[in-house]
Amino acid sequence: MPNVLVVDDDPAILEILKAYLEREGHVVLTAENGYDGERLLGQADVAVLDWMLPGMNGLDLIRQAQERYPDLPVLLLTARGEEEDRVHGLRIGADDYVVKPFSPREVVARVGAVLRRVQVHAQLRLGPLLLDASARQVKLAGQDVPLSRTEFDLLLTLAQHAGTVLTRERLLERVWGPEFIGTERVVDVNILALRRKLGDDPDAPTFIETVRGVGYRFRVGP
Repeated sequence: MPNVLVVDDDPAILEILKAYLEREGHVVLTAENGYDGERLLGQADVAVLDWMLPGMNGLDLIRQAQERYPDLPVLLLTARGEEEDRVHGLRIGADDYVVKPFSPREVVARVGAVLRRVQVHAQLRLGPLLLDASARQVKLAGQDVPLSRTEFDLLLTLAQHAGTVLTRERLLERVWGPEFIGTERVVDVNILALRRKLGDDPDAPTFIETVRGVGYRFRVGP
């Protein structure tokens, strides 16, 4: 299921949104300030950000997301209900906007709508490759492809962002987490293992392209 990052300095709001989102089957990451939220952006499929945060506020976080993760959808929470404020938030890069006080069910519904718009699915079919996120299974032309947990997470991350170049840094954050201690070389090693299991020629790739000096991209189309 998609990872939902919720950043709010009110522990009660974090607790209730976490409960409602988990009830819908989402994996929920939480932070009480902008700095901790920034550290978790790379693991999120959608971010729910409070505007008024201590230190780094919600708009600052949106700017960081736009720069580092331009495909990350953002839902902005705020007590600022004036039209000018709403327009400003959307212009900065928010995909949707909810004014406090709000119904947790409304936030959950809006998160679901945003995810549907960016097409984050439990199953992904890309040419002859089928990825089932719920069952954590991969089939190539109908045949099972046995992958390790890390290999599966890496392939799923690339496939969910097909056509987009993902840096090694982002792949490290998304697959290994922000606390990982090691080098970006681990990404290359696991890409090599994936290519072998998928029968993917790095010189003429069907699935995973190397973008030299940047990272990797899952190919779209022939």
